[in-house]
Amino acid sequence: NEFDLKFHVRHLGLAPPGDEQQLSDQVARIFGRALDRTRPLWEVYVIEGLADGRWALMTKFHHSAIDGGAGVVLLNMLTDTSPDATPDLTPTPIVVETPPSAGELLQRGISKLVTNPVRTLRLQLRVAQGIADSLGIRPASEVTRQVRRTLRGITRRPDEENPTAEQRVRLPLNPAPATPWNKTITAHRRFAMRSASLDTVRALKKASGGTVNDIVMAVCTGALRSYLLHHDALPDRPLRAMVPVSFRTGAEEVPWTNMVTGIIADLPTDTADPRERVQRCHEAMESAKRQFELIPADTIAEGAQATSPILATAATRLASRLRWADRANLLPNNVVISNVPGPRTPLWLGGAQMENYIPISIVTDGMGLNITVHSYLDRLAFGLIACRDLVPDLWELLDMHFDELALLCDTYGVPLGK
Repeated sequence: NEFDLKFHVRHLGLAPPGDEQQLSDQVARIFGRALDRTRPLWEVYVIEGLADGRWALMTKFHHSAIDGGAGVVLLNMLTDTSPDATPDLTPTPIVVETPPSAGELLQRGISKLVTNPVRTLRLQLRVAQGIADSLGIRPASEVTRQVRRTLRGITRRPDEENPTAEQRVRLPLNPAPATPWNKTITAHRRFAMRSASLDTVRALKKASGGTVNDIVMAVCTGALRSYLLHHDALPDRPLRAMVPVSFRTGAEEVPWTNMVTGIIADLPTDTADPRERVQRCHEAMESAKRQFELIPADTIAEGAQATSPILATAATRLASRLRWADRANLLPNNVVISNVPGPRTPLWLGGAQMENYIPISIVTDGMGLNITVHSYLDRLAFGLIACRDLVPDLWELLDMHFDELALLCDTYGVPLGK
């Protein structure tokens, strides 16, 4: 029960020349190691030895304790908006909680298992009511009919006559097509990072009539298509992405938790036309957002608590040991793509100005590739992490993202910024 700050805050140095490839390799090694479950689930690394006298600060948190929104809160706590800011060195009392015993965890799990049927029924009723409120209807029978009509429209096959955007983008009722990275992961990681001009992406947004997120999704779609074509592994059906969505309201008393759910969106990897990819990415995201908005945020939060953590952990470990991801492709998506807006003003830490903010996420069994994008000042940083054994050529995939960005600039007549 003793908290050891030296265990959590660590220091290491890179050998000359201290380039970004070396930093990425070091990050990959660190992220390949599991956090110590007997201690608070976070680590911070001060990495020195980068070229031009620079250094990096890397944070590693368990995803149960932090999400993208909480990460921004943490960043604001660590940094200043001025190089001359005086840090508050007032000691903060450390409150050490007593961890529950294995017996207490099991008791909680059994308790949740007993109450979950009732809780699940209540959640279903609240979901139905939320959909009814969104659609402006009240009688239960009409709710049922309207929900059926809505789902029928969204899940209609794309080859039906004159499909609309809602009909073309279907609910993920069947597994996503298989790709080389949708298998059981190992403990080895690859990490690749690079940033683009945010002004270029904004210019593409204006030229295409979409959003910044549409352009990000289209860039990722085109890169994944090129990568799979290169490996002769492009499925006939479009890939699917899970896009994290925050359900934070801003009224949370404690930010240190994960308040993220996910929406599933088609990635039009089945078309060679870059303009069509942008348009279909826009349609996919709009449809997925409409599905998400039908369910209230508090209902999503309660649903996240409906499963016993100890039972869910046991099931996950069993699935990993059985290598279920190698036996059957059951997941509704192929990849996670996250786009998090960051600070638009310069930040400093200990008098040093922060030049880049590079996002790093996680991979899981069946989902051996994660693409996270984060903006800071006038830059848009891409952070790709993958299982090394499933995507050994991750840097080539990263290069394909920037090839796709150049292709979109050429398509829409937008200058390609550095």
